[in-house]
Amino acid sequence: MRTNLTLDDIGGLLDEPLVAVLATLRSDGSVLLSPVWHEWRDGGFNLWLPADDVKTRHLRRDPRASIVVAESADPLRGVELRTEVRLLDAGDLAGAIRIATRYVGPEKGDEYVREAGYDSVIGRLEPGHLRIWDFADE
Repeated sequence: MRTNLTLDDIGGLLDEPLVAVLATLRSDGSVLLSPVWHEWRDGGFNLWLPADDVKTRHLRRDPRASIVVAESADPLRGVELRTEVRLLDAGDLAGAIRIATRYVGPEKGDEYVREAGYDSVIGRLEPGHLRIWDFADE
């Protein structure tokens, strides 16, 4: 396994609409793992989250989190980020629509977000500790 890589070393992995896994902390200290839609933008991850979702409530109480994006086909590239999350108002929903469009396509992104019908936030994860790997040498 190759480690100590940069984002340039793993090509467009973060441009692909892979479902990420977000780790948040429950009040008892145990970890909740949640699948999330994301985008890599301006040097960090943006997540579209329901404002009253359990993972959002965890992050309001304790902003420490980790996120992993990894592929399941060769060369098995992956990125993990450990950091503190900032919760931002979803505002005009442009960020939410951009994220949804990655997963449901350009024709349905706007409609998907507007029909979701819930208040939302954007979770912003900027590097703290970034770990990048692949198995290109195996």
